[in-house]
Amino acid sequence: MNLVRRYLSFIKFEHTVFALPFALISLLVASGGHPAGRTMLWVLVAMVGARSAAMAFNRLVDRAHDAANPRTADRHLPAGAVSVAGATVFTVAAAALLVVAAWQLNPLCLMLSPVALLVTLGYSYTKRFTALSHLVLGLGLGIAPVGAWLAVTGSFAPFPLWLSAAVMFWVAGFDTIYACQDVDYDKRVGLHSLASRLGTSRALVLSRVFHVLAIACMAAAFRRAEPLGLLSLAGVGIMAGLLAWEQALVRGGDLRRLNRAFFEINSWVGMILLAVVLVDLYLA
Repeated sequence: MNLVRRYLSFIKFEHTVFALPFALISLLVASGGHPAGRTMLWVLVAMVGARSAAMAFNRLVDRAHDAANPRTADRHLPAGAVSVAGATVFTVAAAALLVVAAWQLNPLCLMLSPVALLVTLGYSYTKRFTALSHLVLGLGLGIAPVGAWLAVTGSFAPFPLWLSAAVMFWVAGFDTIYACQDVDYDKRVGLHSLASRLGTSRALVLSRVFHVLAIACMAAAFRRAEPLGLLSLAGVGIMAGLLAWEQALVRGGDLRRLNRAFFEINSWVGMILLAVVLVDLYLA
């Protein structure tokens, strides 16, 4: 049991809550509120596999930087709580779990599963050459609602694409904020972020732009969803309020409340939107 807890902590399993609600929203809308139990199960398995593989791979790729950066030196690999061999096996097993889940869903999902892995795993290298790595991370999480839609329908549609764009900009916005705490280290070793390229103040301005785009894309997605009504659009208003609060917490480059802005508020965004969609579908 201690080993299980160690690996769950290693991949920050609780952060699965960031992308999972959007996959469920897409699944529910695609199925008109009546998803097949088998489909829901394998979508959840795919989500856990993809996210776990991505996080473990990121820790593997960044282990030397994590050891050198005082903020991250106590992470599992630098601290020796998880071995490189163990993390590698875990990454391969999690990636295989995604592929198996995609195989169980439909041929299109199976065919696209390597693309999902390429994006989610490839993000870890983008910090070496582009300050737009935040958007790549957002795209990695934004794949989730598209995958859930394909699992149900086997075809693309505007709704999951708008939802994916909303997730991408939302994640890029909060990851830009998160990266501000490593500006000095990133500059020293040549890692890229908007904060290290433009400075904290300008990066925070772009973070606000990303969040405005996220709200606009979310509203566009919900307007295009036939099963959803005005109540879901009200949920977008709540999302806007939460993101405004998040931006206010770091206004002027004050990062003392960054953990609250990053972890607490962002974990509420998806869960509140999912709750509103559930009420809209089943009670309104």
